[in-house]
Amino acid sequence: MTGHNDDYVYDDATGEWRPASEMAAIAAAAGQIEVRDAAGNVLADGDSVVLVKDLKVKGAGQTLKQGTVIKWIRLTDNPEEIDCRHDAIKGLVLRTEFVRKR
Repeated sequence: MTGHNDDYVYDDATGEWRPASEMAAIAAAAGQIEVRDAAGNVLADGDSVVLVKDLKVKGAGQTLKQGTVIKWIRLTDNPEEIDCRHDAIKGLVLRTEFVRKR
């Protein structure tokens, strides 16, 4: 329940007065970006993914093969890209359309 000291804010969407803490939680949840892989699964920080096709890595002169497992991904501000590391490549950014959640 809400505390007795909680300020109330008018919610234009519902037309009701609601606790400020509840409105802040709703606003924070709305700001979260949902990132999905090639199969439509939701990705989160720390997930492991598998490549769905061979990818030539620019600047590394190397190709990552289909089926390569990438561990401990990090989400970025862009819902179409993830940060990750591979044993041979540090600072790798992959497009979500080329990965599938493991």
